[in-house]
Amino acid sequence: MFIAVIPEVEEAMTKARTRHPEWYRGYAALEEQASALHVYSNLLVPGLLQTEAYAEAVFAQWRPLLSEEAMAKRVADRMARQQKFDVWPSAAFSFVLDESVLLRPLGGPEVHAQQLQNLLRIGSLRTVELQIMPMDRAEQPSMGGPFNLLTVRKGEQVAYVEIHTYPRLISDAEEVGVLAERYGLLRAQALRPSESLDLIE
Repeated sequence: MFIAVIPEVEEAMTKARTRHPEWYRGYAALEEQASALHVYSNLLVPGLLQTEAYAEAVFAQWRPLLSEEAMAKRVADRMARQQKFDVWPSAAFSFVLDESVLLRPLGGPEVHAQQLQNLLRIGSLRTVELQIMPMDRAEQPSMGGPFNLLTVRKGEQVAYVEIHTYPRLISDAEEVGVLAERYGLLRAQALRPSESLDLIE
């Protein structure tokens, strides 16, 4: 599968070379081409859903500390990724956020409020399904942390996990299948999209 998409990935990576940290470029290239993107997060608002101020707050806390120039570049890169929502025909997007993500006021009350408003805006797009996993659920099928599932060429899926900036792109069908099963359970147990938007409101 990866051999088949090498030319497209190389082209996308050339475009992304000055936009993303080296350890992130492979994923960024695939995300740009994906026909479907499914994201689970239990730590913070995913990059595709972040406001500029929220992203600044995230990178301001990065360790080791980033320079002002590096911070500004990473924030700009993150905002540029969100153009994916404006492309037509659009990819299909779904996000499952743990309720704890909504309660963590990164950047302070004003930044937090703006971020919640942005979740409402993006969650209302026809191409996006945003669901919240309530904290009062007695079952949680993905305690291992956040992950992304991407549908690439010919409907094949790959997965991406990142812990402390240690990235892992997973193409093994069995491993991807495990994460896909967990994501299905998360969506089944989370609030429906309309209920999720009501909760955010």
